[in-house]
Amino acid sequence: MRTKKSGLILSMGVLSCMGGQAQERPNIIFILTDDQPYSLLHCTGNELIETPNLDKLADEGVLFTNAHASSAISTPSRTSILTGKYERNHGVNFNSGTSLSAEGWAECYPNLLRENGYYTGYVGKNHTPIGDKGYQTGLMEKSYDYWYGGHEHLGFYPKMRHAIFKDAESETQVEILQEGMLDFLNPNERNLKGALHFLGKRPKDQPFFLNVCFNLPHGAGTKSMKMKPGDPDIYCTLYRDKEILLPQHYIAKADLKSPKLPAEIHHVADRQNIYDYCDTPEGLKEMNIREMQSVTGIDLLVGRLIDELKKQGLDKNTILVFTSDHGIFNGQYGLGGKAFCYEYCTRVPLIIYDPTLPELQRTKDNDELVLNIDLSATFLDYAGIQKPSDYQGYSLRPILKGEQEKVRDYLFSENLWSTHFGNPRCESIQDKKWKYIRYYKNENLSAVEKMKHFKELGLKSNVIYKTDMTDVLRYRIFVDAGLKGEPAVYEELFNLQSDPDESANLINNNGCREVLEKLRKEWFRALKYARGNGKPKVDIICNNVEIPK
Repeated sequence: MRTKKSGLILSMGVLSCMGGQAQERPNIIFILTDDQPYSLLHCTGNELIETPNLDKLADEGVLFTNAHASSAISTPSRTSILTGKYERNHGVNFNSGTSLSAEGWAECYPNLLRENGYYTGYVGKNHTPIGDKGYQTGLMEKSYDYWYGGHEHLGFYPKMRHAIFKDAESETQVEILQEGMLDFLNPNERNLKGALHFLGKRPKDQPFFLNVCFNLPHGAGTKSMKMKPGDPDIYCTLYRDKEILLPQHYIAKADLKSPKLPAEIHHVADRQNIYDYCDTPEGLKEMNIREMQSVTGIDLLVGRLIDELKKQGLDKNTILVFTSDHGIFNGQYGLGGKAFCYEYCTRVPLIIYDPTLPELQRTKDNDELVLNIDLSATFLDYAGIQKPSDYQGYSLRPILKGEQEKVRDYLFSENLWSTHFGNPRCESIQDKKWKYIRYYKNENLSAVEKMKHFKELGLKSNVIYKTDMTDVLRYRIFVDAGLKGEPAVYEELFNLQSDPDESANLINNNGCREVLEKLRKEWFRALKYARGNGKPKVDIICNNVEIPK
């Protein structure tokens, strides 16, 4: 348990002429990182990383220590945050060949907030295709009052990928997004020419909602770090004089004798090469340095944000929410990447700071089971807006206010991204002590074999990252297969209290039979709830969607 510190970080300012007149509804700033596991903050147990601003935010807010992604991969997770729904309900993933339809997008929290009087802004990475042309539709950027973002990956140097960032003074991702964040909060300071201002400057008497979404510490960003002479020093030298320890249970590729999952379930050889850094201690240590550097950069942005809120007198009425879209394996048990139901992939840091609450209500850790789908309902609750009836998440505000202890007894996660890259379809159900995971038959063609034949046929190598109508149909079969009785071909049971790293599978332990049967029943109830009713609100776009490289 962490030790809480006294004092406030956001309540020192006063509402002044700089901040305009006070309003009843709070401002909300939502900060989302990419591929950041729970352990990648100092306040969550990483003794090496420097994250003083986020640590202080956790000390003086609420750190949820048992927060999870409902799907541990970027697009379905980020779409779940937007829609408040599980993936098998909203129906958008890299292998689904779909985008969120205009109808589905209209029900997402950014639109509901804007329709109900919030001035809304988006800065950073979007990884949810929307509309009948996917990322090219242009609907998402027009749905905000302020837009300074790019679709799909930003890279460490976003100007190389997205023209909208060309006017930024900085070159590196965190610092470019900081310019957009400050431009949104205080457009008088510097008006970024690339940013889209649809309603002019931010009204001072209107509550605002700002998304700040990073593409870091994702490997696609950290791998592209060049440590150029003009880059901030933290991205060149920080942590390079420290001893970088390998994670517990790390196994190098050359030393892997007994894979964690059977070969017929997880096709290890077909894994995307973006995760090859996990294969050697040297590669992993270099990536860990870059990940920590990126998160420290984000922490500095949080400090700058707090200073700006104080400067404008916005600190007493602005809710801050920080989390990540999912975690990731970094060589533990010889595994690399995401799209599993293990804690390393689903568990994320979640900090909520609400300065409107009495200090004693917000200065504590909370171990209740919460999900990313709860965030949209929480945002709407703060804004005084009734959540749509088909939202599947729950507002966390009653927990924050001390009005209820929990929002669920069991937590459900799923992975429907099962393709030629070898990842298995799986689902999990857990309470605070036990987790049950079930896996389905993996009959996907091999990425390695497909690449071999693509080359023989003279096809471009990037064809392996495209989807077609066959993928669309297979994905729809995946969605309902478990409900229609598809059997599990492999199962795992873990005691999370005695074995938080999920190292010992107790599925065949006779002493756990009663627990196992109870969790199987809860799994099926959760599966039906996650599926929801009716058809997904999506457009079929097939080859406009790329699987992330």
